[in-house]
Amino acid sequence: MRILIVEDEPRLAANLARSLREASGYAVDIAPDGEQGSELGAQNEYDLIVLDLMLPKLPGDQVLRQLRAAEVRTPVLILTARDDKETAVAMLNAGADDYVAKPFDLGEFMARAKALIRRGKGQATPLLRLADLEINTLERRVSRGGREIVLTPMEYRVLEYMAHRPRVVVSKSELLEHLYDFNWEKFSNVIEVYISGLRRKLDDGQDPKLIHTLRGHGYSLREQA
Repeated sequence: MRILIVEDEPRLAANLARSLREASGYAVDIAPDGEQGSELGAQNEYDLIVLDLMLPKLPGDQVLRQLRAAEVRTPVLILTARDDKETAVAMLNAGADDYVAKPFDLGEFMARAKALIRRGKGQATPLLRLADLEINTLERRVSRGGREIVLTPMEYRVLEYMAHRPRVVVSKSELLEHLYDFNWEKFSNVIEVYISGLRRKLDDGQDPKLIHTLRGHGYSLREQA
């Protein structure tokens, strides 16, 4: 998953990014002002945008309106120091999906962020299932047929992203864009390695096969070839 944080307070932005990277393995980009946040949010495919309201160059409410006017449907979590009902109502009406008031509990922030990502993928619960495969996205645990499967952090991230889009063909470039930040080009040859590892750990000796390669198109997590 790839997240954009639009926040001008460097320490807060760094703390949030570190928590998202370390606790959930997300790729995180940071924009220090509203203009850059609006540009990045419109140009890249993110799974969540964390948006402060009081930003230099362009305030957060205008960033939100610009993104929604550009038909960017990425879930947006508002950060605001204005803990009043009017601000919350205005932001939700403008297209925000949720908000947290500063100062906030980091655990609550993480829970809200993960819930919005799940909701954006059409998942109501943290458990993802396909055939006899089960992925607990809160604990980051994977099992198949009741047997726990140990994955590397990057194998897990690839699998979770594909599990949020079951039976859909996902291209290598799409996986790279959601797994890495701006510099993903230098990792362009690693997806095949992760897919190979997943196929070995999930499919060897199992039926049906779940990891499928469609040459020239990408990869798909599905029950049938």
